[in-house]
Amino acid sequence: MGRRVLIAIPFLWLLILFLIPFLIVFKISLSDYALARPPYLPQYNPDEGLWALISQLDFETYAFIFSDSLYINAYLSSLQIAAICTLACLALGYPMAYAMARAPKRWQPLLVMLVILPFWTSFLIRVYAWIGILKTEGLLNVFLLWTGAIAEPLAIYNTNIAVCIGIIYTYLPFMILPLYATLERMDDSLLEAAEDLGCSRLSAFWSITLPLSLPGIIAGSFLVFIPAVGEFVIPDLLGGSSNLMIGKTLWVEFFNNRDWTVASAVAMLMLAGLIIPIVLFQRQQERDREAGR
Repeated sequence: MGRRVLIAIPFLWLLILFLIPFLIVFKISLSDYALARPPYLPQYNPDEGLWALISQLDFETYAFIFSDSLYINAYLSSLQIAAICTLACLALGYPMAYAMARAPKRWQPLLVMLVILPFWTSFLIRVYAWIGILKTEGLLNVFLLWTGAIAEPLAIYNTNIAVCIGIIYTYLPFMILPLYATLERMDDSLLEAAEDLGCSRLSAFWSITLPLSLPGIIAGSFLVFIPAVGEFVIPDLLGGSSNLMIGKTLWVEFFNNRDWTVASAVAMLMLAGLIIPIVLFQRQQERDREAGR
């Protein structure tokens, strides 16, 4: 009984905070736009019953989204920016995590604390700080002009480059920590054995370290890519009006246009586009483990 109660707690948490809101948003995405409060129809009427409500739902909103290039371009742009930022975080985070894992044991807690130290400051304050760094008269341009590296200020602020910089800076710790946890647990005797058998350090890294660190790479990539796809604050503050990402598009539809049905459908498609590949990947991983690969 105690085990069942313990397992039921997280399931109840997911039911209340994920499944029920998910069903509500899904129902709104199947509704029709209306100048009412709330701004969608149909509404549930106890006298008519649940079936009368279900019979009025349709997929017209989804058809509209797939026929409008604005939403398709927003999805593609979000996936592109998230993929670039994930690869950049991996390129920056792997050497940092590797150095942390190979550092003396007495220094490792301090290094981990330095990685998570930015979380002690408000997320918005950190993003606003990048505005002061990247804008035309910001710290970066002032420094580059002072050193003579550039002749005129760089136009970085309000571009996709600024958005990528903000996302990489924000989510880099989410790449470093899983990689560090994986590399820190790795058995060093495997590398010693490989070197004794004639492998160079570089070949031992490619043959042993990198394959064994794949779980950390996958976990870190998921932790960066998934929130980066739906990011809203960073594109809104650093990307300006020209930036097109699905999180910002969803916010505009919900709050500015008050089109809850389109916003809900956009959210559902974004969720499906992220969850379905992850579930398929996890099932493939389970099959590989069962097959002993």
